Amino acid sequence: WHPINHKEWFNMHNQQQDAVAQPWLFLPGASGNQTFWQPLAQRLGLSRYRLLGYPGFDGVPRLSEVDDFQSLSHWVKQQITEPSVVVAQSMGGVLAALAALAKPQLVSRLVLVATSGGLDVTTLGAQDWVADYQQFYETAPDWFCTVRLDLTDQLALLSQPTLLIWGDADPISPVAVGERLAQLMPQARLALVTGGPHDLGHTHAAEVAELIQAFMAESA
Repeated sequence: WHPINHKEWFNMHNQQQDAVAQPWLFLPGASGNQTFWQPLAQRLGLSRYRLLGYPGFDGVPRLSEVDDFQSLSHWVKQQITEPSVVVAQSMGGVLAALAALAKPQLVSRLVLVATSGGLDVTTLGAQDWVADYQQFYETAPDWFCTVRLDLTDQLALLSQPTLLIWGDADPISPVAVGERLAQLMPQARLALVTGGPHDLGHTHAAEVAELIQAFMAESA
């Protein structure tokens, strides 16, 4: 610890305020649930944010140009047009990582919650969720949950400050996945939520908001 002078504090405060004032983009998981992040966004008190809905998911009209995971990834990247903080859940975290790799100058920070991050999570003890998903979300395109990507080598190229948030009661993306991502991403730190399930970004919005606020202050 060392004393901080007024100029240093002023600069840090301004940097933190600039980051908070940036637009925030929230990506849902494979359900495409547009309201998933609403409680968290409200708790963060953001002035500029967008709860993204995917074309063809959760009542969002389909787009002819979005018909597989690659084209959805391209569409998501197109939504990021200025420096932004990107928050993503589950499979949305794969889209967020791809966007951060493609637009490092526009994705200023990443918050990834209970995601595979483009890893083969079956080797890390993850439970298969695809059958339940297809039964529950019968009208959703099945290509989202069946895509298989390996971003292991690319994750080391992510230069953004990254917060990984995991629940210790998540069979779909267990803590081992978060630990592996923290090893691969050079600017990542892992935070755990006791009793957090796979949808902890929604069910534990208060705790997640506190973790994000601390992260924003630390990475200013």
